[in-house]
Amino acid sequence: MKFVDETTIKVQAGKGGDGCLGFRREKYIPFGGPDGGDGGDGGSIYLVADTNINTLVDFRMRRQFKAANGEQGSGANCTGPAGDDIEIRVPIGTMVTDEDTDEIIGDMTTNGQRMLVAKGGFHGLGNTRFKSSVNRAPRKTTKGTPGDQRTLRLELKLLADVGLLGLPNAGKSTLIRSVSAARPRVADYPFTTLYPNLGVVSVHDYRSFVIADIPGIIEGAADGAGLGIQFLKHVSRTRILLHLVDIGSVESAEQAIADIRTIENELVKYNEELGGRERWLVLTKTDLLLDEEIDERRDQIQHALDWQGPLYTVAAISKQGTRQLTFDLMEVIESVSKLREESSRLEEKYRPIDPVDKEASEDDLLVESEPELNGDESKEQTGDEHN
Repeated sequence: MKFVDETTIKVQAGKGGDGCLGFRREKYIPFGGPDGGDGGDGGSIYLVADTNINTLVDFRMRRQFKAANGEQGSGANCTGPAGDDIEIRVPIGTMVTDEDTDEIIGDMTTNGQRMLVAKGGFHGLGNTRFKSSVNRAPRKTTKGTPGDQRTLRLELKLLADVGLLGLPNAGKSTLIRSVSAARPRVADYPFTTLYPNLGVVSVHDYRSFVIADIPGIIEGAADGAGLGIQFLKHVSRTRILLHLVDIGSVESAEQAIADIRTIENELVKYNEELGGRERWLVLTKTDLLLDEEIDERRDQIQHALDWQGPLYTVAAISKQGTRQLTFDLMEVIESVSKLREESSRLEEKYRPIDPVDKEASEDDLLVESEPELNGDESKEQTGDEHN
């Protein structure tokens, strides 16, 4: 299946049905009065997030969606049928933008999420609506309003916990094959990966995370070299970035350092926020080196870059070092999730009180009153006052 992550579609909601001009005409009822019904509302168009869809390839063949119009009202105060709504299913992670105004309409992030993108037209009013004590036979009606019409840009950004970065043949696909059930193509030539791949890493029972592999980035990718940097958007939502660097098949540590700086420069050109995000450095293909060479190159890289973040050495094809890497990733992901849940809970607990709610809560407060005195106590108190 071809991977498509961008497309443009046109949506047009249905027009509202016109109101009816009618009068009641029956035997022995000479002045039946108006009985024209309202028209039906036009159909609306919704986007629905669906976990069973992975790409936007379905929109290559169909790009226009038009909802049904509402029907006209009829006599006997009958309202016209409303137009049927349309639900367009899209993958989770789809960002919806208005093509004409560049306004971001919304982001489809959860399964079953429903978003209105084109509202149907409002129904017209029949002449029954306009009758009054001074106008008992109105001939006024209104027409239904047209529905919304938009050109939408759909952009898919994969939702993953961990994103892989690196030059071509840095070992990204091999790593994702090693730690998950994903099976991307692996070969000894550049650009083996032509589109992003997702894999689920199961660390323990009920403990897992999603990892994303994107095509390799080369120098000049920001200017369109290679496959460009169009796939970097798929790692823009990840919590952790793994920067994979090949130290086994390069001639020296200086070459690996240059490769690292190449990726850093391309990240900054694409998005400064993404370039400044915390990254974990993973040195790959260590099975091609001796233990002494691994330590030497790791120290040279760490010293040259003044690297203060996490640093790992792995040989994905033999799974050396991958287990510790996945366990540490799981620990960080779970801690971040707990912090977000705690932050959301505190925000909900200490959110500002709406003025209406505040007045209601003040009215509901119990005011302590003075205790009532029984009969004897009241007599004693009265007697003391007279004395």
